[in-house]
Amino acid sequence: MGKSQVLFEGSDIDRIITRMTYEILENTSDIDRIALIGIHTRGVFLARRIRSKLREIESIDIPTGDMDINLYRDDWTRISQQPIVRKTDISFYVDERAIILIDDVLFTGRTIRAAMDALMDFGRPLRIDLAVLIDRGHRELPIQANYIGKYIKTQPDEAINVRLSEYDGVDRVDMISNGT
Repeated sequence: MGKSQVLFEGSDIDRIITRMTYEILENTSDIDRIALIGIHTRGVFLARRIRSKLREIESIDIPTGDMDINLYRDDWTRISQQPIVRKTDISFYVDERAIILIDDVLFTGRTIRAAMDALMDFGRPLRIDLAVLIDRGHRELPIQANYIGKYIKTQPDEAINVRLSEYDGVDRVDMISNGT
């Protein structure tokens, strides 16, 4: 079994999300055209938290959706013969919107590529930005985030585990080492 190290907990995660929200506000000239889309599972809850902070800071309500990308993954048959498909809920037009995809961890880039493929089935966005709570490096595809909560350099035998209270009952980011 691997060794686990707690990197961030509740108030740390809230502070990181608050900073990311301010960065989105500072770097988005067309705030009235943005929409947030969280990638299942924990990206959904991060998107809702960012939307809540935007409402708190600027009194604006940003359209927010949820996206399941399991059937768009290039490795879904390696993961499971029976992938769990969750509901995608995008109840607004994506055409000519500045979409911010939100996920918990950016690793190889394959999840984000799948999310962009899935998003194109809903229309043609003005642009697509990416916000991630944790960027751990090790890209296999040329994808980078526009908004990064924390960059944590990991080794190939390490993993980052994000836990959020809405799904896991606790806010915490752990680094798990599977090496000897």
